[in-house]
Amino acid sequence: HRKLEPRFETGDNLVYLGNYMGHGPRVSETINELLNFRRTLLARPNSEQSALVYLRGCQEEMFQKLLQIQFAPDPEFVLGWMLKHGIAPTLSAYGGFSAEGLAAANQGNVALSRWTAKIQTQLRASDGHNKLLDQLTWAAYQEHGPLLLVSAGVDITRPLSMQGDTFWWGGRMFRGIDAPYGIFKRIVRGFDFSGGGAEVNPYTATLDDRCGFGGDLIAACFDADGGLDDMISATE
Repeated sequence: HRKLEPRFETGDNLVYLGNYMGHGPRVSETINELLNFRRTLLARPNSEQSALVYLRGCQEEMFQKLLQIQFAPDPEFVLGWMLKHGIAPTLSAYGGFSAEGLAAANQGNVALSRWTAKIQTQLRASDGHNKLLDQLTWAAYQEHGPLLLVSAGVDITRPLSMQGDTFWWGGRMFRGIDAPYGIFKRIVRGFDFSGGGAEVNPYTATLDDRCGFGGDLIAACFDADGGLDDMISATE
């Protein structure tokens, strides 16, 4: 953010590509930083709220599903799966703990409802956090292209309206995309499950340098034609 602020100009759009939660221990601090930077940019003259977009990553999708886990067919299995995929620090950030959740899942829906209600109460008590999570979108694009921005993946054989969970869990074929996707000249994603590192190809860009797993946080600027104009990292 310190490097990004002086580069951000009126007319620019800033799109966050998801996975603000999960794995790392500073979930609440990360959300606070997003909110503080949002206030900084919106305080500028001629700023537009629509210029800042926050995509839903797989971690945020899991968290939203967890808040309704009492309605899952097998809550204990679902919670166990979520814990294996990094949701434990998010639970801790909002007063929920995995052992309590697993015990509640074993006791039944009433206990689970009390447990998720406790998490929701803490979430609402964290200034701005719930509102930010309510604003998360599935994808970002302009009406006539040329960029499509997603969190983890997209299936170019299907229309955007039928992507579903592909936005969060379907990035395995992403690096093989070798043609435009409809009106989109380039697809940009923020997370690669395989951990292959950042990469910019003719039709795609992966902005994942394994941040949170020993790598760096990066941001890229694309011009009106979808070309890469600049790229910065948090540490270099």
